[in-house]
Amino acid sequence: MASMANEMEGVTAWPGGIMQVKIPLPFSLKWVNSYLVQGEGGYTLIDPGLRTDEAEAAWAKAMEMLGIRFEDIRRIVLTHQHPDHYGLAGWFQERAGAQVWMSSQSHAYARRLWGEDRAFNGELVGLFARHGMPEPLQEAVASHLESFTPRVSPQPVVTYLEAGERLHMGGVEWLAINAPGHARGQLCFYAKAAGWMICGDQVLPDITPNISVVPGEDADPLARFLESLAELEGYEVKLAFPGHRDPFADFGGRIRAIAAHHERRLARIEELAASGTDTGYAICEALFGPRIAGNAHNLRFAMAETLAHLVYLERSGRLIAEEATGGIRYVPA
Repeated sequence: MASMANEMEGVTAWPGGIMQVKIPLPFSLKWVNSYLVQGEGGYTLIDPGLRTDEAEAAWAKAMEMLGIRFEDIRRIVLTHQHPDHYGLAGWFQERAGAQVWMSSQSHAYARRLWGEDRAFNGELVGLFARHGMPEPLQEAVASHLESFTPRVSPQPVVTYLEAGERLHMGGVEWLAINAPGHARGQLCFYAKAAGWMICGDQVLPDITPNISVVPGEDADPLARFLESLAELEGYEVKLAFPGHRDPFADFGGRIRAIAAHHERRLARIEELAASGTDTGYAICEALFGPRIAGNAHNLRFAMAETLAHLVYLERSGRLIAEEATGGIRYVPA
């Protein structure tokens, strides 16, 4: 893929004038991909990143390198509401005066997380408690979640963009596609004429997107995710622009590999439940290792992903969830 791209420090120019800007993250993913697309009298900025001092410095450097001023950014488009994509949207909006576009479902979730009346943290920790997570770890997860508030502030004023709508970026028409599972309301953007897909975190090279049970969101996120992958595989994609790692060509192959990963994970969980490892937390620890307890960020994702697989297995009749002393336990059907 290097032959298709012109690389500078932290910035890569891809076909169609799409600029990939790597914005640093303070956790294991290391960076999130933001994209700048020139056209329509200025730039569209896609997924500006998490608000940190390092991210602001990276943007200052990238914009100076590219000769872009804040006022050149006319529109901010968010694939989804997770803080590493959404966090700098309000910060950029204040400086650029640009509209921020995202789906209504994504925005509703963001308000639950960071709005004035947010109760999400308590709901998530309560869910983890019912599935066997020890109390000290519950407290660590709650504290970690609260630490994200300044990293997504100020909150943007949002204009809604929904699946099925079309927008022009870089002189090309893009179709917004509903892509649930990783995040309810997530949008991918497909340029049929060019064969390009901006895929957010729905299809990633080298790593698998996190699929989490989230209170108040999709009841069976893994089912929705697998359905979305099957739909996305029907698009002819020559080059995919993901939220993490680098753009890649084998979109269909990567979709099949991710689906196969989840089938293996489901089979492994069935084996664990049959052997007596039967609470959500015990299964999480068996899958990801006991060291997961030492990192609240990774633990939250691992636990929520474990529960997403358990819900899928229960709803498909492969496991039975039983209320027991100390929480919910899973046994073979």
